Amino acid sequence: MISFLIFLSVFLFMECVTWLTHKYIMHGLMWYFHADHHQPKYEHTFERNDIFFVIFAIPSIILFYFGVQGGFNYLFFIACGVTTYGVCYFLIHDVLIHQRFKWFKNTKNKYLIGLRKAHKIHHKHLGKEHGECFGMLFVPFKYYKM
Repeated sequence: MISFLIFLSVFLFMECVTWLTHKYIMHGLMWYFHADHHQPKYEHTFERNDIFFVIFAIPSIILFYFGVQGGFNYLFFIACGVTTYGVCYFLIHDVLIHQRFKWFKNTKNKYLIGLRKAHKIHHKHLGKEHGECFGMLFVPFKYYKM
């Protein structure tokens, strides 16, 4: 039971990490890597922004290694939470919202439509300033009603 609570807590905490990282790192210090993601009709398969997948994967890999070496200790379940959040992020952000892969084109789910709308508002700003909606899984309720 404690393993599941660790996993769930880390998964939920990753939304806070994502919001803070997106607002203060991606739209701040590391804007160079994120800027191409805000340009309409990006022509390449990969973006400089994809470096953030690698940046977030490295701690997960390290946590998995030490979690397994320690006999599936708490580090393993932290890694599971981070990795599961990363998979959800990929499916929602890259597949559902940006359609980098054409898997979920026609959803009627209000939650998923709300996520799409909030992200569209985020991308209406092409520069690093004046952004809003920096989260990924939790967005203001007003976008579900629009």
